[in-house]
Amino acid sequence: MTPATGPRVVSLLPSATELLGAIPAIDLLVGRSHECDFPPGIDDRPVLTRARTTGATPAEIDASVRALLQAHPDSSGALYDVDETHLVRLRPDVILTQDLCRVCSIDLPAVQAMARRLDPPPGILPLDPRRLEDVFDDLLRVGQAVGRERDAERAMVALRARYWEAIDFVNPYIDGPRVVMLEWTDPLFVGGHWTPGMIAAAGARDPLGVPGGPSRCITPEELIAARPDRLIIAPCGVDLDGTHDAFAALARRPWFGELPAARPGGVALVDGRQHFSRPGPRLVDAFEWLVAWINDRPDRLPAGFPVAYPAPDHAPDPAPDRDRTPAASIHPRTRSRAEGPAACAGGSGGAADPGVRHPACSRTPADPPPPCG
Repeated sequence: MTPATGPRVVSLLPSATELLGAIPAIDLLVGRSHECDFPPGIDDRPVLTRARTTGATPAEIDASVRALLQAHPDSSGALYDVDETHLVRLRPDVILTQDLCRVCSIDLPAVQAMARRLDPPPGILPLDPRRLEDVFDDLLRVGQAVGRERDAERAMVALRARYWEAIDFVNPYIDGPRVVMLEWTDPLFVGGHWTPGMIAAAGARDPLGVPGGPSRCITPEELIAARPDRLIIAPCGVDLDGTHDAFAALARRPWFGELPAARPGGVALVDGRQHFSRPGPRLVDAFEWLVAWINDRPDRLPAGFPVAYPAPDHAPDPAPDRDRTPAASIHPRTRSRAEGPAACAGGSGGAADPGVRHPACSRTPADPPPPCG
């Protein structure tokens, strides 16, 4: 790594690392989380965090997260270990983190507590995007925090230009298809925050998501009643191979065939580790893909976008064992969506424990079904 002129930056959030790379200011990065794997060329930066969650299937991951949080209800570090000794040696000037979910990655109070133990204490920039527009603003905030304001502004203008160029291919005068994005499959979670707004801007209708609101745990009955014409399956933090496995299990459920989307071309599998679950620059890639798919414009597909279109009536067998990292250690943010399963009355997560608060849902399991995540 070539020494850089500027603040020494530690990123504990993958989307923040991608924002730093888009400025570009990745030369300032001196340390990262275990989830930070993009842009290319950062493998030489030391990894400072480790996930405690285990499991290979959505249900197993759910059980792992629930057990850890029940064992440590007041501990913000229940799901992650941080190498504080190495952090001290790195002497960061700025730490990039998040304030959206204490399960997605290490949470803000834990980072603040660590920062107070450093001398001198670094500045902390927490990111809390709710909409795609917030991601554009976060790019400017990161640029300001690292002293690269003008570069960040240029990068933001370029991203917004791509967004508006894609919108030119959306017909605003027709009702588009009903589109649901599942960001977890056992139990079912529909995407929230920036995802419903992106679906609407791309020319479709999201019958279950709330623009800017949290993701939501739903029952199969709710999904059937929504009658989605198209279904996006992008489990949070899971790669495309793992998404094929999740779809195979989902498609074998007896109710799946009742969905209008359960037809050839009605289901899209997207690499949730790279897109949709990370509120960074590549959300614009995801939006370009949405516009191309929803509006039947294959000429607008972004090059190399990680997507597959299976035939639901011929569900694939679970992918054979490959040389790949188990889902639980790829991106424990998936567990933020898996952690509230029992909070969904009638869901597949088992009986709810009214004494346990699910941070992913910001409510107790005994509360009514509105937004979870």
